[in-house]
Amino acid sequence: PEHLISTLRHGLRKIQYRSNLIDGCLAETGLTSTTSRQQRQ
Repeated sequence: PEHLISTLRHGLRKIQYRSNLIDGCLAETGLTSTTSRQQRQ
């Protein structure tokens, strides 16, 4: 279990600041993000 948690955290850290990747995943679900970054666009 600890290895799985460590692997998951590492993966999340790698994508944390890649907003285009996160936006793409949300777009595929039909959901939208309501961050201040998107509200200014």
